[in-house]
Amino acid sequence: MAKDMPTTEFRDAILRHLTYTLGKDPEHAQVFDWRLALSHVVRDRIVDRWMESTRRTYRADPKRVYYLSMEFLIGRLLEDNIANLQLADQARAAIEGFGLNWDAVLRDEPDAALGNGGLGRLAACFMESLATLGCPAYGYGIRYENGLFRQSFVDGRQHEAPEDWLRQPNVWEFERPESRFTLGFGGEVVTRDGKALWQPEDFVQAEAFDTPVVGWKGDWANTLRLWAGRAVDPFDLARFNAGDFAAAAEAEALARTISRVLYPEDSTEKGKRLRLTQEYFFSAASIRDILRRFEQDHTDLRLLPQRVAIQMNDTHPAVAAPELVRILHDERGLPFDEAVGITRGCVNYTNHTLLPEALESWGEALFASLLPRHLQIIDRIDEADAKAHPDRRNAARSDGKVRMGELSFIMSNRVNGVSALHTGLMKTTVFADQNRIWPDRIVNETNGVTPRRWLHSCNPRLSRLITESIGEGWVADLEQLARLEPLVEDADWLARFARVKADNKADLCDWVAREHGLMLNPEAIFDIQIKRIHEYKRQHLNILEAIALWQEMRENPSSDWTPRVKIFGGKAAPGYFFAKDIIRLINDVAAVINADAATNEKLQVIYLPNYNVTLAERLIPTADLSEQISTAGKEASGTGNMKLALNGAVTIGTLDGANVEIRERVGARNFFLFGLTAEEAEARRTVPDHAAKAVAGDPRLSRAIEAIRSGTFSPGEPDRYAGIVQNLTQSDYFLVASDFADYWRAQREVDFAYADHEGWARMAAWNMTRSGWFSSDRTIRGYMQDIWGARSLLTQE
Repeated sequence: MAKDMPTTEFRDAILRHLTYTLGKDPEHAQVFDWRLALSHVVRDRIVDRWMESTRRTYRADPKRVYYLSMEFLIGRLLEDNIANLQLADQARAAIEGFGLNWDAVLRDEPDAALGNGGLGRLAACFMESLATLGCPAYGYGIRYENGLFRQSFVDGRQHEAPEDWLRQPNVWEFERPESRFTLGFGGEVVTRDGKALWQPEDFVQAEAFDTPVVGWKGDWANTLRLWAGRAVDPFDLARFNAGDFAAAAEAEALARTISRVLYPEDSTEKGKRLRLTQEYFFSAASIRDILRRFEQDHTDLRLLPQRVAIQMNDTHPAVAAPELVRILHDERGLPFDEAVGITRGCVNYTNHTLLPEALESWGEALFASLLPRHLQIIDRIDEADAKAHPDRRNAARSDGKVRMGELSFIMSNRVNGVSALHTGLMKTTVFADQNRIWPDRIVNETNGVTPRRWLHSCNPRLSRLITESIGEGWVADLEQLARLEPLVEDADWLARFARVKADNKADLCDWVAREHGLMLNPEAIFDIQIKRIHEYKRQHLNILEAIALWQEMRENPSSDWTPRVKIFGGKAAPGYFFAKDIIRLINDVAAVINADAATNEKLQVIYLPNYNVTLAERLIPTADLSEQISTAGKEASGTGNMKLALNGAVTIGTLDGANVEIRERVGARNFFLFGLTAEEAEARRTVPDHAAKAVAGDPRLSRAIEAIRSGTFSPGEPDRYAGIVQNLTQSDYFLVASDFADYWRAQREVDFAYADHEGWARMAAWNMTRSGWFSSDRTIRGYMQDIWGARSLLTQE
């Protein structure tokens, strides 16, 4: 076992890599050098397990899982890998033995800029759980050089700059120049000898970069393979010698554009074309890699469904299905219907949205210009589906659009939702017609999070308390947290639990003061909303309540107000201007409230920039209140809600996504429920002027909106938030106004409950002890059994 490595051996290994891998001596090495040397030592231990896992997989020849995702939000890997290898004691002792600060070395590592929100973090949790469970798997995605963007605030506005995480060496990846695939785009389809033949006009290469993903205790390691764009002919020497220096490298620059930025702005046709190019690029390279691996040991392509399970994480990889059909039919010569059947036997699709507009679609002209043969294949698939189901109401191609949600459903063996509520609504809303035709295709696999990162590593104080109480087994079997339930009624244990939260909050206060210059009140409720900025997630409901609370405090300064710190984090898509206005409004409100001497000892607001995995790891252990306030029926699941509950935060939320299951498990009395149900929300939207009526009927809401309208938070520019005000008082599709009064009521219940510190600690402890079911290990076991038909190789050969 890796944990048996002596500290002296660890120290020697660090020095060896510092000298011979990095070319530095200890006297002149910087923190950066020590961190890289430590990472190389840890990587060596991972590689041993990785190679052995690969050998065992080839010997057993099992069904392998291939997880295709546009995002893998893996964050920093050094601490995570040390924890999973159980090397923390030796590594820390060795680093501190060199006179270095352990935390400074760990914090030197940049976050991998490979994702944005819950979709990418879920994929990262799944990869770690797949390795922990010993399920042979590959993750496939794109190696983004510049990520989504690095967020900062300028005059309260979101400012976007490129991520630069790859400016320094990425120790964890292995470049595979031998694993390149040449991919075509555009061109035309010709008929030759009665067969369709795609003749692409443009070509790029996809080069593989592999990162080993090690599971708990280092018993198994899988591979995350990310593709980078490369030119077929990267440098034109003739153009260079002619003096056209920039044009000489143009092909390489264009190819690298494919893997530069996650979710490039797509409000222009060029942006849309780049997005579709990215999706085909990584999907096609992955399909070719899957087939290459399969054909090393098998000659009969009809065996693919017995050896290959492909999971599409949302619709971004949907083009993988017609690409596999194209290769099987056009290149391998299988009959078309058989190629479709084999593909459907391999492919599965996870849906992450109930918003019809969020189900990807592409204009026919764009799709035809970029992937002409695939459009023909989609048409043929769609025609066969229409013939088999003449009463169907939805098609993969309609109204001038290629609809990727419908295509994904038609071409999948199983389609899964990610919470019980979401899966049920899928069957009655976005995929109601498909569910009528294929009533057994939709299954539920409620999301989960890995306890290794999201409790064991990110909250070491709480982790130690749990392990001292029930042993270490909970790290691999999170439902063992239920064994803590008798201790929740033990006053001494509960006091220790509360002390953990208080110490975590004090650490955050120190960090915020040092990095952002604001002194937070550690005795206040830490009220946290950290997630992607979107209207349906309703950060504007949260800040409206803060405005109304501030106004009430100013009117009644002698009242016994419960102190509160509202903490926001999250990015808005560069082209999502309404969401960016919400960010600016929060920052403007924060500036006014934090400067008000009459109230700032009782109410503070802060928006922390550049929310990422590392910031989440800092914030989640400190949260008292978890804001999960999306409009009911719009959030598929959420995983932030699970991480926060697992770390002892009490949820205030609607009956949306996995909130429903969290409330069922932690108990209704340990959850602050408010708002319309999904059915009530649909009914409310049919009421004429529902927003105006809600505003008129609630003096607090009306006054808060008026403060925004009149320029209280934007002096000199009262119309700055006219769009937000108009939305709240007129259309208000996401029912902020309709839910405000009940949200206010629930927040005052929070105030009352928090005043009883022991009672609050007990509520928080119940949330933690009853969140064990929300482990991604449990989720992956469900996928293995219900969707993939895969098995663990940890106990089998």
